[in-house]
Amino acid sequence: MGNGDTRVRGIAARAGGWSARHRWAAVGIWVLFVVLAMGLGSAAGTVEVKESDQLGGETHTAAKIIEDAGIEEPASETVLVQAKDGSAKATDAEFRGAVAAVIKAVEDTGKVTDVTSPYDTDTISKDGRSALVQFDMRGDSETAGERVEPVLKAVEGVQKDHSSLRIEEIGGASMMKTFDDAFGDDFQQAEYSAVPVALGILLIAFGALVAALLPVALAVTAIMATMGLMGIVSHIQPMDDTASSVMLLVGLAVGVDYCLFYLRREREERAAGRDPETALQIAAATSGRAVIVSGVTVCVAMAGMLFTGISTFEAMGLASLMVVAVAMVGSVTVLPALLSLLGERVEKGRIPFLHRDKRRKNGNGRRSDDGSRFWSAVLKPVLAKPGVSLVVAAGALLAVAAPALGMKTQNLTLDQEFGDSLPIVGTYERVNDAFPGGSEPATVVVKAQDINAADVQAALADFRDQAISSGASRGPIDTKTHSAQNVAFVYVPLVGGSDQDKAGQSLDLLRDKVRPDTLGRVDGVEAPVTGQVAGNKDFNDQLVGSVVPVFAFVVVFAFLLMLLSFRSLTIAITSIALNLLSVAAAYGILVAVFQHGWGASLVGAEGVGAIVAWLPLFLFVILFGLSMDYHVFVVSRIREARLRGRGTKEAIRHGVVTTAGVVTSAAVIMVAVFAIFGTLSMQSMKQMGVGLAAAVLIDATIIRGVLLPAAMALLGERNWYLPKWLNRLPDLTHDEAPEAVAPPVAVEGERAGV
Repeated sequence: MGNGDTRVRGIAARAGGWSARHRWAAVGIWVLFVVLAMGLGSAAGTVEVKESDQLGGETHTAAKIIEDAGIEEPASETVLVQAKDGSAKATDAEFRGAVAAVIKAVEDTGKVTDVTSPYDTDTISKDGRSALVQFDMRGDSETAGERVEPVLKAVEGVQKDHSSLRIEEIGGASMMKTFDDAFGDDFQQAEYSAVPVALGILLIAFGALVAALLPVALAVTAIMATMGLMGIVSHIQPMDDTASSVMLLVGLAVGVDYCLFYLRREREERAAGRDPETALQIAAATSGRAVIVSGVTVCVAMAGMLFTGISTFEAMGLASLMVVAVAMVGSVTVLPALLSLLGERVEKGRIPFLHRDKRRKNGNGRRSDDGSRFWSAVLKPVLAKPGVSLVVAAGALLAVAAPALGMKTQNLTLDQEFGDSLPIVGTYERVNDAFPGGSEPATVVVKAQDINAADVQAALADFRDQAISSGASRGPIDTKTHSAQNVAFVYVPLVGGSDQDKAGQSLDLLRDKVRPDTLGRVDGVEAPVTGQVAGNKDFNDQLVGSVVPVFAFVVVFAFLLMLLSFRSLTIAITSIALNLLSVAAAYGILVAVFQHGWGASLVGAEGVGAIVAWLPLFLFVILFGLSMDYHVFVVSRIREARLRGRGTKEAIRHGVVTTAGVVTSAAVIMVAVFAIFGTLSMQSMKQMGVGLAAAVLIDATIIRGVLLPAAMALLGERNWYLPKWLNRLPDLTHDEAPEAVAPPVAVEGERAGV
């Protein structure tokens, strides 16, 4: 079997061996799988997440009532007519003329319906210097942004004729168009630039074009296959664009990582003098096993999102889980086949001056890989004084994590999300100043057996009166009745406007006091309150309720997987502790930069006073999964060295320095890809990009280069401790095998797996 005694055991080793022996069959099966997945997914089509399924609470109930009634709410638009210098009033002739001109201009486009004058609906500000012309866009509200341009141009024309007044349009359709024009290409550009960035870094890492192309090819084909699978699965779990974007990010990260781990090990073994067949077998049994352990752990972490009960999170979790599973399978099947086919040609397309072979020949004539000189230098003091190193590094990360204790989460308002980069943000602020809550009113969806019954109409009138008298709203409160469906919509501008804390208090007053005292007294009436503020509150409540089960699921199952994979209670505990520390540090950086504004200018961001509500849970799941890549890979090499008879500290040094190149390359790719998203204009995307990039950087440097070796050096042989009562656990360590010389020295009460 080549020039090394390699015992081939375990799933990864067997899969790699079969693929190497049946190279063309393995490649053909993979290509067929990708093509079939894409074809079947395209034929099946993609089922999008319904609005009624996106949230729980009253927002879900309201959406369900509207959906069941078959009511399609049009996209509403508003034109603000306002005195620029504060002198003109709505009663002035010029002001009235401008309002009339706006009404005529928008009606003449033929794109709008139900145009209302502020003089008929009392939508004039209390100071008399601002007024709102309101109307609805014709057609489907979801595509209204594609039809609103003529209306916007008509309003701009009126503005030119009345320069002493401010005449601006805002609404669902105009915001949709503005955002698509300004940021619609942002995500595509970020996604498209991620692949070239990864390829460039791999060229530097490998110094050869063919070797660099392999990880990218695996990641891209895994993503393509998963896109097809998402279409099929969407008929069970609906998908959305967010899930696709997250899937692409995760797929690129893990696909490149897994291939990188495998390929570097195969190259390392060949450089050590082993023939290609033996090198491939060793890579399959070692790095292949690490890929499976890591992949399963990442899948478990992603599955945690399924416990949120939020459709968007469930879609993201399932899409991420699928792409990790596909990339993992590809890494241990088609990759060995490609490496076997290419042989020495994997080094084709060498980049001049990169990776000149500086390794020394050992006594057997083989080249020995001394690993990274930089990390060898770092590890020298760490292993000499592990206690001091542990305290200093952990203390530094805890200090970085400290700001997270004051984390404030919320769904960002328009001005927080986009700052002053868009003119429409200024319009949004001016409308809210003149009509608090008017741009985002709460909507009470009233469902009754007979919406026109006297008692229901009386309750509606009482509701409107008490909403104002209670201080929840200053009005005007509009009502739209759909008699055929026995449904009415009551639009209530909330006191507080764009101030979410104050608007939230007004919402609570409306839900907890006004509604029970009015509509709640009529039998058979449902009156859930929805709208922007209500949706944010219901989303946050649901998110907070899912934190404990998601955290518990991810941590417990990751712990069990590490316990079974390394057959060590100590390794399992330290793995979880180090991962939690890196996540906490990422939280601290996010809060410091985006909540407090410390150093925000360095990343082109602004302190917006809060972290976007969905991000902490999202980051936890993604980071907990991705950081296991490095941890499993490094610890596997340490354990392998220990099994071969090296002392604990020497095994730690060997494991860290020989994996340093792989971990560094993988981390640089992840940081670069995530940093691309940190350059986008939306604050939520900036926060996601900076949080992910910072966490990966911390994980690949301080955690893996200092804390992990320091902790393992302090623990010594206790690293491999397994209580006797856990001996009955399945022994997955039999998957490791190449050239194992001796097991670690057993600690009393432990059973070291070989």
